[in-house]
Amino acid sequence: MKILLTTLNSKFIHTNLAIRYLRESVKDLVKVDVREYTINNQLDYILKDIYKHDYDVVLFSTYIWNIYDIVKLCENLKKVKPEIKIGLGGPEVTYDSENAMEKYEFLDYILCGEGELVFRSLVEHFLGEKNIEDVKGIVYRKDGQIIVNEEMELLQNLDEIPSPYENLDVKEYENRIVYYETSRGCPFNCQYCLSSAIKGLRYFSTDRVKRDLKNLIDARVSQIKFIDRTFNANKKFAKEIMEFLMKNDNGYTTYHFEVTAHLLDDDMLDFLKNCKEGLFQFEIGVQSTNQKTLDAVGRRDDFEKLSYVVKKIKSFRNIHQHLDLIAGLPYEGYERFEKSFNDVFNLGIEQLQLGFLKMIKGTGMRNSAKQYGYKFKDYAPYEILFNDFITYDEILKIKDIEDILEKYYNSNNFPLSLEYIIRNYYSESPFKFFEEFSTYFENNGYFDMAQGKNQLYKILLDFYNEKINENKDLFNEILKYDYLSLGKISTVPNMFNKIELNNFKCRCHDFLHNEENLKTYFPDFVDTPTKYILKYIHFEPFKYDILKLKEDISSKLEEKESIILFDYNTNKVFDKSKTYTVELGEEDEV
Repeated sequence: MKILLTTLNSKFIHTNLAIRYLRESVKDLVKVDVREYTINNQLDYILKDIYKHDYDVVLFSTYIWNIYDIVKLCENLKKVKPEIKIGLGGPEVTYDSENAMEKYEFLDYILCGEGELVFRSLVEHFLGEKNIEDVKGIVYRKDGQIIVNEEMELLQNLDEIPSPYENLDVKEYENRIVYYETSRGCPFNCQYCLSSAIKGLRYFSTDRVKRDLKNLIDARVSQIKFIDRTFNANKKFAKEIMEFLMKNDNGYTTYHFEVTAHLLDDDMLDFLKNCKEGLFQFEIGVQSTNQKTLDAVGRRDDFEKLSYVVKKIKSFRNIHQHLDLIAGLPYEGYERFEKSFNDVFNLGIEQLQLGFLKMIKGTGMRNSAKQYGYKFKDYAPYEILFNDFITYDEILKIKDIEDILEKYYNSNNFPLSLEYIIRNYYSESPFKFFEEFSTYFENNGYFDMAQGKNQLYKILLDFYNEKINENKDLFNEILKYDYLSLGKISTVPNMFNKIELNNFKCRCHDFLHNEENLKTYFPDFVDTPTKYILKYIHFEPFKYDILKLKEDISSKLEEKESIILFDYNTNKVFDKSKTYTVELGEEDEV
């Protein structure tokens, strides 16, 4: 019997954990194939690839981002090979299994809940060792009827699940993102999250986790994303695993954690202070700063403690922080969402992610939709349209703001320019800047077309000159600084003020021929030919001493010529280059 476990990932670099668990759970019974595709693959290609391997059984792992493509594949797969058995598993079908079976007549099975024991039991049925009626956790067809079997109990000892990372194929994981779990469940009960549907919190053993992680580190995966809903729910466990990762740093792999900030105490913060820059990334769910909203969705949080923790970590300059807000929660209209936005934005974190409430099957929010007047899309990802507190027009406005936030803030391509605008002209409400800038985008039709890097800079410059219209020369220089900070360029675009200095190129070369300058700014480049060093640096004259603004954004700068040296040969976790104000030799000395 030939069995395929497969899915459509959102990107090629992603890997699916679920199908690997299932493969390992039956490795002593039968060999199964694992094949991964992406939502960007042509469906005809995937259909052909599966068909030509002549499988007897195909099981798909489904999520909100791939369900419709998978359904199309299944329907056509059944047409070209009617005898094939097709099953679906995953969160997108677990909580609506009977309706899915009724809607999709080409399905033979739905596997509900945690799949390892369910799949093993189903394989035993395929091998003639178990009656279909005795396979817990599945929905199937019999004599034209849809049969729902008894639920499969949750595994209490997660170490019973065979690890997919023992004797792994390095080529399967090298330079890819691996999703990894150290636990299942969540100590909290947030009603918009699927974790609230499963009670309790279960852990893999620390020995098992360390063994898996060491194998992945040795395989040089690009990033390990821990999918634990609250990685630091158990402080002792979290600290031990993080310490292990720090000690086994391979200089390449990075780690992404979802953490709850108010659970990070001073002892944990002191520990994190010593983490290597860029090794860890934290995703912190805030969702709202309105206590009435948090109470309505069953979320426990302490924004005062969260603020302290986030600012403390920011001061370390070693861990990238990504905070989340959800638009469309109960009791949070447009104006109150503005306050939540400002509360979080003013923490000064690296990324602020705006999400929109999704009424996911199996969640408390979906079950209580009528209570708050929710209207939402009936198809995945089931995103909110409006409710009793926020209109569809307002949701659309926040979507425009989200687009601007991604392009201009989360990209980290305009850090000094945005800080200058917001702190000097929108300090009372950073939200108002993104709101007004998104309106400017909309009125000029920019949302309807793609923009390259230069165009995005030009649009911000035009907005500033038209809407703010103060200190225009200074802002042009600030924006030029951000542009040059991104990386080595051949020419400075015409939109920026260009300062021409006599013998500037020769003076820059003389600077690099000075051994003391090399020791000060480029110790790794001492005794290196100048033409090689120039591949990684850039000198640019400015009308103002721009770097003073990085120290204090409210500084009042007088016009004063300065030369800034950009060093692109650096760790780019927080800044895309290092910059220095330098003195070049006098013109008459050249």
